[in-house]
Amino acid sequence: MNTKKIGDYGEDCAAKYLSKNGYKIVKRNYKTKFCEIDIIAYDGDCLCFVEVKTRNREDYGLACEAVDYKKRQKIIKGALFYTSVNGIDAPVRFDVAEVYINSSHLFSTKKINIIKNAFDASGAY
Repeated sequence: MNTKKIGDYGEDCAAKYLSKNGYKIVKRNYKTKFCEIDIIAYDGDCLCFVEVKTRNREDYGLACEAVDYKKRQKIIKGALFYTSVNGIDAPVRFDVAEVYINSSHLFSTKKINIIKNAFDASGAY
């Protein structure tokens, strides 16, 4: 199965889940020359930058563990750029959405886990 299709499916599932749970989606797949942010959304007055990781197996660890230091730094840089360009002065949070899909039927969601404040603006967990 194409990993792009699996990733896109996971992002769609995460966006629906976030919306159902009160987040207001502002932007999806925000791209700059130095990064891509999967979902930008408000949770109340807090602007959240959400990295989505989709897995069909947990054999190799949790999905959130794939958001390494280098990836976190890119997201932070993208968030700073987004808030600067758009003149946003709001509290910012970095979340990770873990989407686990059934390995036997790839387009069937098993579990979604939102990790709020997964890391801070320094990139630390």
